Amino acid sequence: MAAALGIVPPLLVRAIVDDAIAVNNRGLLFALSLAMVGAALAIGLVGVLRSYLNTVVSQRIMYDLRVAMFSRLQSLSLSFFTKSRTGELMSRLTSDITGTDYVISGTLVSVFQNILILISTLATMLVLDWQLTLVSLLVLPWLILPTKTVGKLRQRLRFERQRQLGSVNSLMAESLGISGLMLIKTFNREKDVLDRFQRDNKDLMDLQVREALVGRWYFMLLFLVTTGGPAIVYYSGGIQVMTGAISLGTVLAVVALLARLYTPATDLMSLHVDVMTSAAYFERIFEYLDLEPDIADGPGAIDIGLVAGHIRLESVNLEYVPGKRALDSVDVDITAGTMIALVGPSGAGKTSLTYLIPRLYDPTAGRILLDGYDIRDLTLDSLRRQVGYVTQETFLFHTSVRENMLIARPDATEDEIRDACESASVMDVIDALPEGLDTIVGERGYRLSGGEKQRLAIARVLLKNPALLLLDEATASLDTHSERAVQRALRRLMHGRTTIVIAHRLSTVLAADVILYMDQGRIIESGSHTELLALDACYASLYQEQFLTPDPA
Repeated sequence: MAAALGIVPPLLVRAIVDDAIAVNNRGLLFALSLAMVGAALAIGLVGVLRSYLNTVVSQRIMYDLRVAMFSRLQSLSLSFFTKSRTGELMSRLTSDITGTDYVISGTLVSVFQNILILISTLATMLVLDWQLTLVSLLVLPWLILPTKTVGKLRQRLRFERQRQLGSVNSLMAESLGISGLMLIKTFNREKDVLDRFQRDNKDLMDLQVREALVGRWYFMLLFLVTTGGPAIVYYSGGIQVMTGAISLGTVLAVVALLARLYTPATDLMSLHVDVMTSAAYFERIFEYLDLEPDIADGPGAIDIGLVAGHIRLESVNLEYVPGKRALDSVDVDITAGTMIALVGPSGAGKTSLTYLIPRLYDPTAGRILLDGYDIRDLTLDSLRRQVGYVTQETFLFHTSVRENMLIARPDATEDEIRDACESASVMDVIDALPEGLDTIVGERGYRLSGGEKQRLAIARVLLKNPALLLLDEATASLDTHSERAVQRALRRLMHGRTTIVIAHRLSTVLAADVILYMDQGRIIESGSHTELLALDACYASLYQEQFLTPDPA
């Protein structure tokens, strides 16, 4: 509609000059002038409708890209995130996708519209005067030739700019987060971080300036061509008007149409440059969208439903780095409902073993069975429903206590939430908060103490009510009073559940049914506390170090 309506005003100009003014027909002049206003109104209304539809479609595409990117990132395993910077991920999810807005909204309509305008305008100009049309086309090659070079250069600079922006975002995310900010302040490194931020921003600014200036000469050439073209037509057409070969109205109509010819041609050339430039955005976006999750449901994966909690690891190896084993030929049989303790030096593979149960990682070799099923034959959803995880560093979202609890079970009732908090000995703390369960806990839960956060984490797992429980140094950083409160909550939590406990403090694992001493990814010793003391080996040595060796004065 826009392409067709755009031809009308130049034709009306021709009619006004040749058919109305030339013969002093005032009635026709009024009618044609009124038609000019009507055509402008129609073009404006079509433009509004086109802009609305274009905006809606382009925003929906960006919405789909954001959702697809976020969904893909969530599907990736922990190994991907241990190698990535949060700021870089945020940059791709936000600024890269936002950067595609112009080319999406411009491309969707502009390509087809400009092609239609070019075809209809060129056909009309040929009908009016083919010789003037050919003269006006002589300048078009100057619009086309430089675009490829300019587009490639801007694409490379855009890619470098987005990479640098990701680096700046990463620095901001790390240094403005609570933990990073505390580290910077306590070590008095504000100036160093500011200097680094200034350097990174200076590099980003330089790239943005270079990108903005690339092609300025090219766009100046476009302006020169689109200005010089009508001048040529005026000169050539003026000569023909003087000789009586064509009418003045025809020359004016051709010049008016010429603007409609050059504008879409220029837009298409500029669009080519913009598309090539924006290819850097799409390259970064699809670099992540094309990633295949290394941990996903296998073909025919089953929903296991409720489980007893019998776990068996058979010849399990795990390598984070090829050739370097974090776990080496681990064989463990954990009876349902029992408590297994993992002890040993740091880096022995204890936490790595717990990562394998909910398939945060998959073993490099061997297999893990849950109630006789290989966990890789189970759906991730049904497997992870069985697992409750409490770590040394409890994470809470910057939202209310209630919302943090509902992460465990979104359909939980008020009474169920309160019962879980009571069992974890944290309800009295919550009731003392200004808005109770609706109190915002702050960034990473900084409104609560370490012990209170741990008890809230235990309450969250109690609300989930899993069959398998993984406790990774859940009391390591607590004071004595908080540790006792958390231990009471843990005893309630562990009752009747298969539990794997990691602890450096042996006082927390003395009651375990089986204690596994690990070192360098292997299980060195296995047995009860009494049996391992009788062996008088690694575990006994660790026990004596903690309980029998006096602290140096």
